[in-house]
Amino acid sequence: MKKHPYQTVTLKIGFFLLLFISKAAYGQNQYPFQNPAMPVEQRVTNILSLMTLDEKIKCLSTNPTVERLGIVGTNHVEGLHGLSMGIPGDWGHKTPVPTTIFPQSIGMAETWDTELLKQAAGIEADETRYMFQSSKYHKGGLVVRAPNSDLGRDPRWGRTEECYGEDPFFNGTMAVSYIKGLQGDDPKYWKTAALMKHFLANSNENGRDSTSSDFDERLFREYYSVPFRMGVTEGGSRAYMASYNKVNGIPQAVNPMLKNVTVNEWGQNGIICTDGGAFRMLVTAHKYYKNTDDAAAACIKAGINQFLDNYSASVHNAIDKKLITEADIDQVLRGVFRVMIKLGQLDPADMVAYQNIKDGPEPWLSQKHQDFARLITQKSIVLLKNDKGLLPLNKNELKTIAIVGPRSAEVLQDWYSGSPSYSVSPLEGIKNKVGANVKVLHTTNNLLAVNLAKTADVTIVCIGNHPTGNAGWAKVSDPSEGREAVDRQNISLEPAQEELVKQLYKANPRIVVVLVSSFPYAINWEQENIPAIVHLTHCSQELGNALADVIFGDVNPGGKLVQTWPRSLDQLPPMMDYNIRNGRTYMYFKGEPLYPFGYGLSYTTFKYSNINTSVSKLKSDKTTTVSVDVENTGSRAGDEVVQLYIKHLKSTVERPMQELKAFKRITLNPGEKRTVQLELSASQLAYWNINKKSFVVEQEPVQLIIGSSSKDIRQEKTLYIIK
Repeated sequence: MKKHPYQTVTLKIGFFLLLFISKAAYGQNQYPFQNPAMPVEQRVTNILSLMTLDEKIKCLSTNPTVERLGIVGTNHVEGLHGLSMGIPGDWGHKTPVPTTIFPQSIGMAETWDTELLKQAAGIEADETRYMFQSSKYHKGGLVVRAPNSDLGRDPRWGRTEECYGEDPFFNGTMAVSYIKGLQGDDPKYWKTAALMKHFLANSNENGRDSTSSDFDERLFREYYSVPFRMGVTEGGSRAYMASYNKVNGIPQAVNPMLKNVTVNEWGQNGIICTDGGAFRMLVTAHKYYKNTDDAAAACIKAGINQFLDNYSASVHNAIDKKLITEADIDQVLRGVFRVMIKLGQLDPADMVAYQNIKDGPEPWLSQKHQDFARLITQKSIVLLKNDKGLLPLNKNELKTIAIVGPRSAEVLQDWYSGSPSYSVSPLEGIKNKVGANVKVLHTTNNLLAVNLAKTADVTIVCIGNHPTGNAGWAKVSDPSEGREAVDRQNISLEPAQEELVKQLYKANPRIVVVLVSSFPYAINWEQENIPAIVHLTHCSQELGNALADVIFGDVNPGGKLVQTWPRSLDQLPPMMDYNIRNGRTYMYFKGEPLYPFGYGLSYTTFKYSNINTSVSKLKSDKTTTVSVDVENTGSRAGDEVVQLYIKHLKSTVERPMQELKAFKRITLNPGEKRTVQLELSASQLAYWNINKKSFVVEQEPVQLIIGSSSKDIRQEKTLYIIK
């Protein structure tokens, strides 16, 4: 529609009036970019025009501060499950500052609750702002390295605890929630900037600095890139970290997909950084370039605009050798300053809604944050087995409880954890729960534990991995352990832990196994013999209280697994086989797993009925509502996660056996029935057509599958996809 001349004049007058008001309110600006009313791209152009080459090269670090121009940049912080301001001995922090610490990322994912993840990230963002802006601390930064959007395709991956599981749609959905929580709801400014890790297909630790993750174009589009794409296009993240590894032979720090896909297709226009040391690994490990000058030039041409490495001399040399130009640096730096503007770093403080998060007492000491840490931990707990209703325990019927095992009296933090202001161990949580009327016996000595079990009414044994491997950097104390830089060699329990459980069961069959772990374990003997098994992850400051809430029935567990738990390594392809069609994840898994994707029990039971869709035939550009009635048929209030999977019935290309497409966690009282509605878009059924280079929705019947897990199917219906 053509604008009327008077309309055009009015718009111009309005724009210049806005400039005048801005200058009147904030004083005469020394430089044009300091005017908040100026369009972002013009502000960035002005900044770059004023900077020297040396200043530009310096701003390729993680702190784009230009003191001469009054630009105060902001650094990165870690924040996978709470703000990390350092643990003694880690990252050079000798005086760590406490923050609120939630369960590990994969534990938060086991809540299957998007709103809880958003709230957790919002709390973390508040504490990050407070740490950065308060006069008492004034440290850290506003670019948060979270979430980890990688896919946990193999339970041996040493960094499994950082991700949200094995399913691309699920991981993407959780990543979007965490991003939105970190960045906040203000329409103009971000609370913090969410920097996703690690793009792309980075799920092996052994040899990660030189190995190649190889797979076809369809798996790239339909699996590995999905959570990152969703993070950008749906979550609004404008920052990510390129991974160490190669993808199909090209190191990610220089891979053309950084620009071709994330920038040109998805609209990523902010920070793209290397992983720590990855720039030099291009020469030393990948041996992809002969020298770091060539490597630096290649990184910048690929779109890298922040180096986590000693890069400065090499970039200067690359300029001198004419491998890159100053204009190349200008082009990538634009993204950095877009993020700084979005964080409000270049604007007057009274314009930025989040600038007031700096006064008052430390937020991590608030009851609100502590209560939420307990809530999300409760929701993360997965009940794996409960024969004959051993759980929940009734404290009024108990005289003596034995609390034993290596994980019973501690809350361990992982490599990227912060340092909580307090933590509650399983022992402390259970003591808090039962009070003085129940005698609590405790030991971490295996021999003594068996003797205690003989005298107790019930034994609770806490076992599981050590989240840092318990042996120093790039080392682990047992082949079943994993951590950053080390993949697991087996998925069985440590032999001493396995033997302890067997001896305890022999001494007293009334036993509850509490598996505190970052990864799946092949606990076959336990599943066959132990009456009750509970799983939760490490790190939460409220771990012990939340665990006691579940064990004694104040909370009905409703968490669900987010990975397939195999029975043995024999069910898994080789670690470096990135073609998941060869038997990885619930979508292609061969044989029967120990526990399927989406699995988790409750103290109550649920009945499903009356599956329906808002249309019987779904057009390829439309959305339908899938509904199902869910009734709590037990005697306790409880949570159920309703999971919608689809199966292609007549696809012209190879498809997974089933794929998760929607889910919702609900709470029902005894006898309560609710109609649960799940949205399904036809676009979610598309596959990547390698000839057309685009997603294509086929005309075909698809089977809608609703259940309590990927294996526990309760209702099915056929939906026809049409033009």
